Amino acid sequence: MRARTTATTLIAALFLLPALCLAAPYQDVLDLPAQKSVHAAETLLVGVALAGKRVVCVGQHGHIVYSDNQGKSWSQAAVPVSSDLLAVSFPSPQNGWAVGHDGVVLHTSDGGANWAKQFDGRAAAQVLVSHYQGKNACGSCHDPGNSPAGKPGAADTADMMAEIQKFVDQGPDKPFLDVWFESDTTGFIVGAFNLIFRTVDGGKSWVPWYDRIDNPKHYHLYAIHPVGRDLFITSEQGTIFKLDPAKGRFQQIKTDYAGTFFGITGKPGAVVAFGMRGNAYRSRDGGGSWTKVNTGVPVGLMGSTVTADGRIVLVSQGGHVLVSGDDGGSFSQAKLDQPPAAAVAALDATTLAVVGQRGVKVQTIK
Repeated sequence: MRARTTATTLIAALFLLPALCLAAPYQDVLDLPAQKSVHAAETLLVGVALAGKRVVCVGQHGHIVYSDNQGKSWSQAAVPVSSDLLAVSFPSPQNGWAVGHDGVVLHTSDGGANWAKQFDGRAAAQVLVSHYQGKNACGSCHDPGNSPAGKPGAADTADMMAEIQKFVDQGPDKPFLDVWFESDTTGFIVGAFNLIFRTVDGGKSWVPWYDRIDNPKHYHLYAIHPVGRDLFITSEQGTIFKLDPAKGRFQQIKTDYAGTFFGITGKPGAVVAFGMRGNAYRSRDGGGSWTKVNTGVPVGLMGSTVTADGRIVLVSQGGHVLVSGDDGGSFSQAKLDQPPAAAVAALDATTLAVVGQRGVKVQTIK
């Protein structure tokens, strides 16, 4: 394992360490359904999204909860795994995807009430090997539904195959950290050590884009999110990737920041990347140049959303809720009693669903 801190370790450190379990017969969490709990909405939750007007939250031990009344009451979904879940995306009110530890990918077709496993770390390793072995064998062939990426050189190919073999040898321990779907058929999943896959058939099959991102050091890919017509991925060492649709690959953008960006948000004409120790940077030209934004907080900024009236909101691991009314040029702190936060979704112009260490809390901002 590399000396660099893994995303799994970092996420655990930011929120809380898992409780020690009593000795029991081993059962793989990928094969163990999430246990039902009346307190599921009050335990560690890390991702939140809207399925139409329904609020859906995901978190530890495979817990997924949803509410149809803006958080007044919560129901727990049926989930086939107990892996910790980190992110969720709904391109439509019925179809959604959730991802997390052990390379798990879940799909729902009923708005988040019931979930099925589509993919996991075991399958991901085999797909990587078979895809790139086949690509090497056929030379210039490319994947249906994806733009050709060009054929790597012999040295690059050897390095890539050696790196991929590590995934097979180490087992399904690499998490997917984020998921984003533009439609019910097409989306991306991204994760630790340059893991990135795309589907164009609603998750029935996944195509690796391991060689379609300018990430030679295999940085973790923390978040994938569109701003306007552009699609971005955030990473380590001040690195951001932007999709070039014509070339069918993510190209690297460097900023003046040397730390990790946990996420990215904004709207046309204003992109805000945010991360460790309260750092945030804004671009007004689609990522061409970046300016540091003073957030006034010293802790990690973990999640973001844009309200119905166009305000940009950031939340922190210290419980800060920051609001910008000038397209990310400046932020003010909302006076809320908010526990440490991991993610946020805007329900309307003034109502937020914030998830974190103590579950989900619905908050009102002015």
